[in-house]
Amino acid sequence: MKEYQTITEISGPLVFAEVDEPIGYDEIVEIETPNGETKRGQILESSEGIVAIQVFEGTTGIDKNASVRFVGETLKMPVTEDLLGRVLDGSGQPIDGGPEIVPDDRHDIVGAAINPFSREYPEEFIQTGVSAIDGMNTLVRGQKLPIFSGSGLPHNDLALQIARQATVPEEASEAGSSDEASGEAPRAEDEGEGGSEFAVIFGAMGITAEEANEFMEDFERTGALERSVVFMNLADDPAVERTVTPRMALTTAEYLAFEKDYHVLVILTDMTNYCEALREIGAAREEVPGRRGYPGYMYTDLAQLYERAGRIEGRDGSVTQIPILTMPGDDDTHPIPDLTGYITEGQIYVDRGLNSQGIQPPINPLPSLSRLMDDGIGEGLTREDHADVSDQMYAAYAEGEDLRDLVNIVGREALSERDNKYLDFADRFETEFVDQGFDTNRSIDETLDIGWELLSMFPKTELNRVDEDLIEKYYLEDEAESEDEAEAVEAEA
Repeated sequence: MKEYQTITEISGPLVFAEVDEPIGYDEIVEIETPNGETKRGQILESSEGIVAIQVFEGTTGIDKNASVRFVGETLKMPVTEDLLGRVLDGSGQPIDGGPEIVPDDRHDIVGAAINPFSREYPEEFIQTGVSAIDGMNTLVRGQKLPIFSGSGLPHNDLALQIARQATVPEEASEAGSSDEASGEAPRAEDEGEGGSEFAVIFGAMGITAEEANEFMEDFERTGALERSVVFMNLADDPAVERTVTPRMALTTAEYLAFEKDYHVLVILTDMTNYCEALREIGAAREEVPGRRGYPGYMYTDLAQLYERAGRIEGRDGSVTQIPILTMPGDDDTHPIPDLTGYITEGQIYVDRGLNSQGIQPPINPLPSLSRLMDDGIGEGLTREDHADVSDQMYAAYAEGEDLRDLVNIVGREALSERDNKYLDFADRFETEFVDQGFDTNRSIDETLDIGWELLSMFPKTELNRVDEDLIEKYYLEDEAESEDEAEAVEAEA
């Protein structure tokens, strides 16, 4: 390797050096400081005579006397099935005190683009155990479905719940509600016959040490770590490392999915911290900023990450993504959620109002959306009544929400008996369907049974979005009768 001592400038996380040969974009660089410390970096910009290097460990200790060596290859992730159960830092180095990783292969972290012709359409159900997602905004294999949250909301608790509870249908049929009380992750022996194994890749970017400890305690307590690979980039780690962490995580996911036939769920939190790192690097490079100071290429950069989800024809495995982002000021028109919404197939909203009521998890189904839900539910995938129950509950809850605004003006006494039923439904929907706690794992059958219990508050004539055959099969007469009796008692009183 040729060595240079030609550093001309150090700006934030960037080092600029003069060179007399062509240097490849994204090539790895080793920088040896005067005190003997070696730091790794990556070529961010290469032009004739000069290169810009982003340093993963930060530029502290680097001066113009430091030596620069160009490795001649791009950054690669050492991959092996033995990564399951390991905890790594944001650049892929083990931090759990375990043995060194002996890789089966080394894959470029940029990944290989999936040929659109080879993509299989996502249409197979993933059970998260969270009713507001499974019942109302279903996740399917190969989908990218982000969670839109806000500062101070419990999106980390929701991420952990999904990480330990998520199962593929073969697992769901056997594991079902057996882990409901404990919240434990399904064991390998719980998987269905002939089904691919399930793995979780958890990539944390810019989180605090306290959050990191909470994540690890939960993973170890529930046993979810056994089927997971955890990447941890802390808030005090260099911002440049944050741009590498999701690529490391996704490279590991692609290896497990497309070479080892795992169904992989990738949870990335927090994408807002990732985008802030992009903005910081852009400012150091003195780039012309785009909206609100973020780089103009942020859309392309995010798409490079999100589009690494999917299924490939002829391969049993799949990569499903749940990116989590906190919307600055709860503003969903902010560039980060706005661009994410364009690229991904829907969004799950964590609601501040529901959170203030103590609803756990505080997911609001009304602004939430899963664009692939219709293809991932129904007979053969979930129960045949899934779509009708979801549509009817959505309509009933939306009407109940509208009536709440009217009650603030005229009071409940001025409303009809029918309107009061919808108000009661909205209250019960939040407290019985959405509010399940962060440790309860509901199967899809349990979720739909709760849905029928709530819909049976209404007379059958109100269920205009449900097939008559399904009403005959699932409608709970006892529930309707008890509602009528309660109203009669209230009227007498």
